[in-house]
Amino acid sequence: MPPVDQAFYEGVLRRIKQTIVIIGIGGVIILTAWKGWRYGGGFLIGAGGSYISFWRWQRVVDSVGTEIKRRAPWLLAIRFIVLIAAGFVIIEFTGVNQGAALGGLLLPGAAATIEILYQLIYGTRS
Repeated sequence: MPPVDQAFYEGVLRRIKQTIVIIGIGGVIILTAWKGWRYGGGFLIGAGGSYISFWRWQRVVDSVGTEIKRRAPWLLAIRFIVLIAAGFVIIEFTGVNQGAALGGLLLPGAAATIEILYQLIYGTRS
């Protein structure tokens, strides 16, 4: 990418990550104060999972067009199965609210929407 495009891309990613963290912390505080630790904990688990998911997708996008070592496709399937199983075990055995965890998992979509609004208002002035 040309330097200007790379700077724009990095600015967008930085703002989206910051937005995920800010909404995540705010949501945990508000839900814990309003509904209790089970809701706040659920949202925290979902927000943490969404941040890790966004980070992994960023790595996938960054690797497109570069030479990477070939890995077996079944490794990806095993990785997803382990991730889903770990999430299920954490949510079931900690007793946190599942709806709050699902809400936390939706943070990247909210952060991307906020970034779109930011770009509509401020344009390419990053």
